Amino acid sequence: MTTPALASTPAKNASPDYPIQKVLAERWSPYGFADRPVPEADLSSLFEAARWAASSYNEQPWTYFVATRKDPGEFERLLSCLVPANQAWAKAAPVLVLGVVSLRFSRTNKDNRAAVHDLGLASANLVMEATSRGLSVHQMIGILPDRARELCQIPEHSEAWTAMAIGYKANADALPDDLRERDQAPRQRKPTSQFVFTGSWGQPSSLARRESTPATG
Repeated sequence: MTTPALASTPAKNASPDYPIQKVLAERWSPYGFADRPVPEADLSSLFEAARWAASSYNEQPWTYFVATRKDPGEFERLLSCLVPANQAWAKAAPVLVLGVVSLRFSRTNKDNRAAVHDLGLASANLVMEATSRGLSVHQMIGILPDRARELCQIPEHSEAWTAMAIGYKANADALPDDLRERDQAPRQRKPTSQFVFTGSWGQPSSLARRESTPATG
């Protein structure tokens, strides 16, 4: 396992109302990435974690394109698939990943309503494995799907859906003002009473805490 970089940004661990695994509390999405390559062995383990995610009928409808700054041409190609606002900060990350989803079942050619959900499961596995290795992942929906289709020759009934920047957190002081504020802002989440219901919509389950103090860094 790779030794994490020295902390250069204040910890933003979650403050959960109930006990959760440490790796879940430690995960967050920085905008600043250090100029430090990610070992290939670690990247291989990230995609191995994604490989073992659950999926409907074991379809495994996800595909990932990966580029590191070690290959500038390929890195720029994937970077160009992001919207400009994301390119501005993601260009500093050592690794970029494009997540593609197959929207039909391979066996029946019928629509797979679980496909995007399952891409999310695979990416969640990847993110948790990354966090356990001292890496950070910032996921993005702000991409250019049509450009990705052209550049990556994505086939019909598949679609580029998300992207990820992967690397080691950088010192937030080096970021532009707006991004620095985001990286240093406290983490906040809805209380479970707002999304864990029973009986009817809006009726909190007894398993949900009705009041919650926002998490702070």
